[in-house]
Amino acid sequence: MKEITIYTDGACSGNPGPGGWGAVLIYNSHRKEISGGEKLTTNNRMELTALIKALEIVNQKCKINIFTDSKYLCDGINKGWAENWRKNNWKKSDNKPAINPDLWEKLLDLLKNHKYKINWVKGHAGHPENELCDKLATDEIKKINSIP
Repeated sequence: MKEITIYTDGACSGNPGPGGWGAVLIYNSHRKEISGGEKLTTNNRMELTALIKALEIVNQKCKINIFTDSKYLCDGINKGWAENWRKNNWKKSDNKPAINPDLWEKLLDLLKNHKYKINWVKGHAGHPENELCDKLATDEIKKINSIP
């Protein structure tokens, strides 16, 4: 089984506001950087989108090590929150609606095809790939902000 490492980050200027996401996929000596953005979004949506877009590129079952600085993303998967929200028709334990069910649904469906581990890294702490993902995401915001 192939082993891939994925680093992701999302950013937003205002929350909501223009947002960007970035991801780096590494397989052996191959690296791929991807990014994108939206005019009006939230930071958490961009965090989820970064991983979704990275996983959409992976076209076969793999062992994937995922690194993110998003506790929302990490805990949503690792603590089983997203799976529980889905089982409860996208309601949280307090019966309030879960946020971003469209993205969580897509992410859960993509993850089920792989063996994976989601690891949290401290953001803005000098981790090279995390810093690169942050730059990719913030560059996307700059592009959006420069469009008249």
